[in-house]
Amino acid sequence: MRLLKYFLIAGSVFLFSCNKSDQAPNNAGYSTPNQYTGYTLIWSDEFSGGAIDENNWSFEIGNNNGWGNNELENYTNSANNAFVSDGNLIIEARAEAIGGYNFSSARMITKGKKSFKYGRIDIRAKLPQGKGIWPALWMLGNNIDAIGWPTCGEIDMMELLGHEPNKIYGTLHWGPTHQSYGTNKILSSGTFADSFHVYTMKWSQSSIELLLDDVSYFLMDTTNGTFPFNQNFFFIFNIAVGGDWPGSPDSSTSLPQRMVVDYVRVFQ
Repeated sequence: MRLLKYFLIAGSVFLFSCNKSDQAPNNAGYSTPNQYTGYTLIWSDEFSGGAIDENNWSFEIGNNNGWGNNELENYTNSANNAFVSDGNLIIEARAEAIGGYNFSSARMITKGKKSFKYGRIDIRAKLPQGKGIWPALWMLGNNIDAIGWPTCGEIDMMELLGHEPNKIYGTLHWGPTHQSYGTNKILSSGTFADSFHVYTMKWSQSSIELLLDDVSYFLMDTTNGTFPFNQNFFFIFNIAVGGDWPGSPDSSTSLPQRMVVDYVRVFQ
């Protein structure tokens, strides 16, 4: 049985579950193979061990002035916010006061450990939902520390606004004057919290294509113009809480919310 508490934050009541060992997520949903004709699997994380693999992942910590988006969470490296369970990575956003902020979450990166250029990338995940909840599976250029954002380039393989739980966004950002191109995909039924889906990028020297469950919904020609997408990029997996785009949580938001990642695979 789940132990429930209610938190009053900024005049709103949030439902919060205190039990981190809730029932394991249902594995139902779309899946992809671990091999393709013409491709070689060069790296993957199946999250099958007993802990997050520190050879692959590091944690970004704190609020960092809202991460440029006026976000409300404090990112931690706590096992309450990111852990491995039953072959899945769990990132959990929680209603808890920590470091001067009223929400905690995790932001995991492969920067300095694993980075990639071109190929097919598959990420199988089940997403959170709720007003003010903002999960993302994305990438940044390795040279961000040298040249900054957006010049380094950003690839948003998947973003979701929790108040639109049946819609995902795929977007590319570049600079030095911020430019972007993106679109969205809406499920014909249900939400992205109901079951697993596979978020795929097919990335070449000339184009970037995004697919949902092997169906293409985004294609950009990157040969015309000066784009930064011909260099190595690293992964970022996170759940933000609040921010300019999703808005703040309200009384309808149930916490904690989890993003469950079954695997990330890179083929070239």
